[in-house]
Amino acid sequence: MSIPFWCIFISALLIYVAKAPVAKAMNKEEGGYDNHHPRAQQSRLTGFGARALAAHLNSIEAFPLFVAGVLMAHVTQTHGILVDVLAVTFVIARVLYLLFYWTDLHWQRSLVWVIGLVCCLLLMLTPAL
Repeated sequence: MSIPFWCIFISALLIYVAKAPVAKAMNKEEGGYDNHHPRAQQSRLTGFGARALAAHLNSIEAFPLFVAGVLMAHVTQTHGILVDVLAVTFVIARVLYLLFYWTDLHWQRSLVWVIGLVCCLLLMLTPAL
């Protein structure tokens, strides 16, 4: 499997890694995980729990754009170091994004979010380069 495809796999896993702190916050802030109405419970989270939920949701939002970029490069048979570097950089940016969101480092989080977005857009453009 190619590096960009491994990066898709890792990015998919990050969505669920990002969910773990949300569940932990639900247990801590709400006295247990409400499996009957988890979204209602999540809407009441504050502080770390609210940031963890936002990071999880943003991971879901970022994933399709990254997959589209990798697949655009793949179907046009655009391979090479640029595609690999962009895919790996996206994954690193997403890991940092989660860490920065959880620790409330807001401008750093925004910076790595932009880096991840640029990676996705450049992946889409690699067939034209």
